[in-house]
Amino acid sequence: MTTLDEKINKYFGGKVVRKDLTKLVKGNAIVPTYVLEYLLGQYCATDDEDTINQGVETVKNIVIKHFVHRDEAQIIKSTVREKGSHRIIDKISVKLNDRLDQYEASFANLGLAKIPISDAIIRSHKKLLSSGVWCILTLAYFSNDEKDSSPWIIENLKPIQVSNVEMDEYKELRKNFTKEEWIDMLIQSIGLNPEEFTFRSKLLQLTRLVPFVENNYNLIELGPKGTGKSHIYSEMSPHGILISGGEVSKAKLFVNNSSGEIGLVGYWDVVAYDEFAGKTKKSDRGLVDIMKNYMANKSFSRGTEVYGASASMVFVGNTDHSVPHMIKHSNLFDALPKDYYDTAFLDRMHAYLPGWEVQKLRNEMFTSNYGFIVDYLAEVLKELRKEDKTNEFSKYFTLSDSITTRDKTSIAKTFAGLVKVIYPHGEVTEQEAKVILDFSIENRKRVKQQLQKMDETFEEVDFSYTSKEDDKTVSILTLEEKQYPSLSKVSTGREPVIVKPIETEAKEKKTEELLSGKHLVIEENSKGISYQKLFAPYINGATKITVLDPYVRQFYQVKNFMEFIQMLLKNKQEGEDIELKLVTKCDEFRELETEERLEQLKESIDGSGIIFDFEFDQSQSFHARSIETDTGWKISMDRGLDIFQPYDFKNPFNLANNIQEERLCKSFEVTYLKDVE
Repeated sequence: MTTLDEKINKYFGGKVVRKDLTKLVKGNAIVPTYVLEYLLGQYCATDDEDTINQGVETVKNIVIKHFVHRDEAQIIKSTVREKGSHRIIDKISVKLNDRLDQYEASFANLGLAKIPISDAIIRSHKKLLSSGVWCILTLAYFSNDEKDSSPWIIENLKPIQVSNVEMDEYKELRKNFTKEEWIDMLIQSIGLNPEEFTFRSKLLQLTRLVPFVENNYNLIELGPKGTGKSHIYSEMSPHGILISGGEVSKAKLFVNNSSGEIGLVGYWDVVAYDEFAGKTKKSDRGLVDIMKNYMANKSFSRGTEVYGASASMVFVGNTDHSVPHMIKHSNLFDALPKDYYDTAFLDRMHAYLPGWEVQKLRNEMFTSNYGFIVDYLAEVLKELRKEDKTNEFSKYFTLSDSITTRDKTSIAKTFAGLVKVIYPHGEVTEQEAKVILDFSIENRKRVKQQLQKMDETFEEVDFSYTSKEDDKTVSILTLEEKQYPSLSKVSTGREPVIVKPIETEAKEKKTEELLSGKHLVIEENSKGISYQKLFAPYINGATKITVLDPYVRQFYQVKNFMEFIQMLLKNKQEGEDIELKLVTKCDEFRELETEERLEQLKESIDGSGIIFDFEFDQSQSFHARSIETDTGWKISMDRGLDIFQPYDFKNPFNLANNIQEERLCKSFEVTYLKDVE
């Protein structure tokens, strides 16, 4: 186990499970992750390998014997009849039959309907009256001669969810983890490998949990396919429900005026709409108006009666165009259906999560390490809904007076949600609060900027705040403003630090101004960065180049260095050779492996005009990374050539394989210095 896994088991033993076990027991069962982890938690919540193996076999047998597959429904019915009773796992929904004055259950997979269920069960588990709850129940069969009576009897029923959690214990145990450890534990808990994510990328993932901890929180996330936008709402909690955007109706969501039945918002903590985007999708304008009222006032009406509810709303969908295209030609809400492309509706969104920053999920991005049993985590998040942290940031900061009440509420709710998730024990430093506040403001500003483009009556807002400690004012820019300043209307007056494209004719220009010394800061998740843009102007004309980088060892690092060589070949003058030397380190006991990779690279470029050699410097003092040329330029890089986040290099059709500008970047800094003789 990793050090973090050992720590997780030490403090949360019995409440955590190894995340790769779910795949081992799932088989072909179409069942949410939280159902399987509930069972795994009963038998495999340990770090003892023998117990885990026995538990996995037990859970496999439970799934085989008791989970109802639709194509085996008749076999299960026969088993119940022959045995008299049998325990099953199925999704149950209940309706009131007012003609017979009784509640009746329907079984999603078994196919049974109108099966009487006791009032006591409904009083204990009212959520059964909504769209369905996964349950473990004992179903009995007793045939009788009474007319219209059902032979099927529900003897007992238990929804699949942890019965209670001890919040004081949870908060106290949180104190044993650093911020980084806790975030990694949460990332592992939702099934992901934290080593594959930067801090900002982890924050994007954790923001998807905010609707589970914050009442009446409205979140929208639009982006490319395959980034796991909807996964967390369907798999991770029994308190959230994912529905297709096309299935939404007033009766299903709020209230059925004919029957009086309350809809989904009355029973679920989170209602998420999948496949929400699509310009051609039809929608109910009346529903949009009801949603606007609910999202603003936390209530809906049936006739003259007004009902309150606390369900959070999440809208996820795919974008049709690239981010710069949307910024230039329309706005970031461009993909929404016509009736939802409504400024009053969209103004209710507390945050717009940039789905284009989230990488498409690959096998290596899933974890096999330990994390919370998701059902336990779901109950913790539900308990955290009771707490109010919306004024926490005001201990350290004051928002700009130009920020509207709705904007402030949005920022405060996002901030509060992330604080509950990351700092449930309530210990947040000013710097930690600043990071979350910056992120919260950015996600609300993204909403407001689009509204201003859609409707000129929305006034310009200064999204800034002032520190109470030093009275320093900080203005917030979205990452899109920093990446595409020529397309974005930057209103804060703060000049973003970006890498500007170098014109193709720059080679011929001998403008000293272009090649002046400077310092660049590139933010995490930036795109549009390449070795060509960063280094080409400064290596033009050089015949000797030395790269000092102690981390050109692993496969992807050597691949980065190969791409640096490709850049040199692209820019070197015809008929001239370049002597290139690499000084690096090798891992202990892996010198041969690294040497073989570099020799293979050296052999592959023989005769290309790049005369390459390398050496290993194993001294303890070798840390700095730089590129030095015989023309007097020294380029210092805090990350060396390792500036890109992991991407799917195994996919031959992935643009990021061949175009560096399509990759997400890590945060890094570059300094250009000229040797003046």
